[in-house]
Amino acid sequence: MRDISWVKESVFYHIYPIGAFDCPRENKGEETAGHRILKLIEWIPHMLNLGINAIYLGPIWESGTHGYDTFDYYKLDSRLGDNSDFKKVVEACHKAGIKVVLDGVFNHVGRGHKAFLDVKEKGKIRLTRIGLQD
Repeated sequence: MRDISWVKESVFYHIYPIGAFDCPRENKGEETAGHRILKLIEWIPHMLNLGINAIYLGPIWESGTHGYDTFDYYKLDSRLGDNSDFKKVVEACHKAGIKVVLDGVFNHVGRGHKAFLDVKEKGKIRLTRIGLQD
């Protein structure tokens, strides 16, 4: 198990990137206005001046609207940029001594998630992979 004792010494700053960077309300599945997530790098000096040494990012994964309706947990929301942009942000934060914690909701997904689309197409839930029959 990883040591997370650093949490007790941390001053967190919560950021909801979809709102903080003025993203369009709906995700059209294409990058819409530049690589917004990179703005976080510009905020690092200000965060350090405030004594921030950890950030908690609201949902950042590809989603339909507010971020909690996730389509793909492996892809940065197109409205924020792309995965390489996010990698740059994390590297810059770590270089500055700022930890990055991600918000993730894994007990539900959005209507664009492949599992939901599969049920929509086939009309039933297939549970055979976990030992249950339809």
